[in-house]
Amino acid sequence: MSHEVHVKFAGKIVMVGFGSIGQGVLPLILRHIGTSAERITIVTADEAGRPEAANYGVKFVNGALTRENYRARLEPLLGPGDFLLNLSVDVSSIALVKLARERGALYLDTCIEPWAGGYFDANASVEKRSNYSMRLDALAMRDGKSAPTAVLTHGANPGLVSHFVKKALLDIAADSAVETATPQNRDEWGRLAQRLGVKVIHIAERDTQVSKSPKKQNEFVNTWSVDGFVSEGAQPAELGWGTHERHFPADGGKHEQGSRCAIYLNRPGASTRVRTWTPKAGAFHGFLITHSEAISLADFFTVRDGERVVYRPTTHYAYHPSDNAVLSLHEFAGRNWHLQERKRIMLDDIIEGIDELGVLLAGHQKNAYWYGSQLSIEEARKLAPYNSATSLQVTVAVLAGMVWAMENPTRGVVEPDEMDFERPLGICMPYLGMVVGRYTDWTPLEGRGELFVEDIDAADPWQFKNIRVV
Repeated sequence: MSHEVHVKFAGKIVMVGFGSIGQGVLPLILRHIGTSAERITIVTADEAGRPEAANYGVKFVNGALTRENYRARLEPLLGPGDFLLNLSVDVSSIALVKLARERGALYLDTCIEPWAGGYFDANASVEKRSNYSMRLDALAMRDGKSAPTAVLTHGANPGLVSHFVKKALLDIAADSAVETATPQNRDEWGRLAQRLGVKVIHIAERDTQVSKSPKKQNEFVNTWSVDGFVSEGAQPAELGWGTHERHFPADGGKHEQGSRCAIYLNRPGASTRVRTWTPKAGAFHGFLITHSEAISLADFFTVRDGERVVYRPTTHYAYHPSDNAVLSLHEFAGRNWHLQERKRIMLDDIIEGIDELGVLLAGHQKNAYWYGSQLSIEEARKLAPYNSATSLQVTVAVLAGMVWAMENPTRGVVEPDEMDFERPLGICMPYLGMVVGRYTDWTPLEGRGELFVEDIDAADPWQFKNIRVV
């Protein structure tokens, strides 16, 4: 079967990390980027994935990168025009961006990762362990000069969902008879969201994939990186804070640096649930897991009058992972956030289910609109090897971000929201299963107060006060 080559790339590709996402993206790179296996090197911390790399004839180097050795190990592999793809855990994104820039290489990651221990440093403040602070440190690398493109946080979410949001806004405008050209910059996008009356943007995801092997005691089971999930789950819950909000959370904290577009809660995201909605699942409780898109979307869609903020949506992730993962999270929390001794990623053992991943834009005249991907495990297996429904939504977004960086090689540090959304979204579409847009009359107040009296604000169902589950 032939596959479209989106871009020809003459440089070398160095992949740092080769877990579930690395293994899933490798065949997509070889399909859609004009390169060869001989020009790809994998540098990873263990033996996981060696057979998969060997199957494609890709060089595989086992050895963890640390603060002390990463330069010595990566510098000989990178030169001008090469690509450093960071899919690792416990390796600093900021350190690798700086190294790639020095070597004249392009860069992409799926999150802003600290060095080992950064997520669980008990001596660091809650604010310092937040994604807001890590993002601020990463954006500080911008100096206004031309530099090799470094795409930050471009997986499914963060990443692909930012392109979903822009497409959803254009859909809502068309369906609401609001005439608009496609916005060309962040101010125009923000003003479109403001005109439409969007108050809230949920990244709403429900993973229903089921394994033939139930979760066992003292085991963490997930459909993608266990280490990645527990790290972000143990970070403080975070969300972009909208201008329409009137009730500040009792355990909320504000930032004093940067744009102050987001807040954090003094609790882990994996212990905080919020109400949300997707077309197939309907209403459900998702975990308020911190993600960079919750912050970058709020920042990108901010509208100012001079220095005064006049519009900003509330933005956050609401994630219901697979049932095995939910059980794993409960056990993880019961161990006071100490990881179980055994880890397992569901893949070949998955027998059914979908990953329904999209964005829910709410508060406008048509109430709420969900736009996103409904990808089944059966279709994922037909589309690409070494992927589940969850991982394929990530890996194709990694591919799309790489292609975009290769086509835009001198943009410096870039977030997904700042990219022209049509190109990466078009690359992803063939791998996303059913991509649908659905309106709904659902609000977080539906069914509330029937059995117990609740303190809610019926005048505005889209306030965070009405969304949060304590």
